[in-house]
Amino acid sequence: MIIGIDVGGTKALGLLVDPDDGRILARTRKSSRGTGDELLERLTEVVAELSGRSDKPVQSVGLGIAGLAARTGVVRYSPNLPNLIEFPVGRLLAEATGTQVVTINDATAGTWAEARLGAGRGADDFAYVALGSGIGTGFVAGGHLLLGANGFAGESGHMTVDASGPAHITGEPGPWEYFASGNGLGRLGREAAAAGTFPAACALVSDISEIRSEHVVAALDQGDPTAEEIFDGFCREAARGIANLILILDSSRVVLGGGLAEVGEPLRSRVDGWLRRLLLGSEHRPRVEVVLAKFGSESGALGAALVAADPLGI
Repeated sequence: MIIGIDVGGTKALGLLVDPDDGRILARTRKSSRGTGDELLERLTEVVAELSGRSDKPVQSVGLGIAGLAARTGVVRYSPNLPNLIEFPVGRLLAEATGTQVVTINDATAGTWAEARLGAGRGADDFAYVALGSGIGTGFVAGGHLLLGANGFAGESGHMTVDASGPAHITGEPGPWEYFASGNGLGRLGREAAAAGTFPAACALVSDISEIRSEHVVAALDQGDPTAEEIFDGFCREAARGIANLILILDSSRVVLGGGLAEVGEPLRSRVDGWLRRLLLGSEHRPRVEVVLAKFGSESGALGAALVAADPLGI
């Protein structure tokens, strides 16, 4: 058996996976907030819990981490996981569990899962876009997973889309994920509530500061017109960044993953519509498919497990 863990800005999702066919046999999740030592303790609990639910020994653990995750198991940089920077989480988890640990970027792992078993199958050139706390991306080009010189390819959430825009948590102005991540959607909800135009969200929390992306989505599900407007603007900004990626890579398909992929068709259809409007020359090129990740928010953890099962396969 193989365990895959996706460590994002707010949570760590662990999956127990059958390496023979990629079936997910069990799952668990923990918070990823706190110090490096606190996260290490929770990851150790994830491995122990999932190992206890398997009737076969766990062969290895795949660790997909948001940010510049080196194969050495050290996170070189991650604005959404600042306490993991230069923290040897891979080596320490291997020591704590007595199991081999393979480390990879979480979005790259998600791309691999969708390429092998999911919505990327049949496309030699596709972009995987994980919309979570931040934005992670991964690419298959010419049938090959793009890793880059250091395995850091795909940090597209930090590309600047508005040089005059507000500063992100990185200190840089106007990056894509400021506008089109889960954190960005929550911020839009809080701004609308503060302006007095989003009572539906205010009714879901005790204080405006508590409004998050899930509250905007809940209001959207209720048909609230302000939530509709906010979400449409969010999808426009998601499509803006995707258009930039397609101009560079000429991808034939876009696979939407991450936590926000659980919104489903409203996300897919609106991003699709805006992409056709924003992509330069779209009327003169074959239409780019926009699809939902087959494994939704679990793509990263599943991909990490697949990489752990066959590290040389990527």
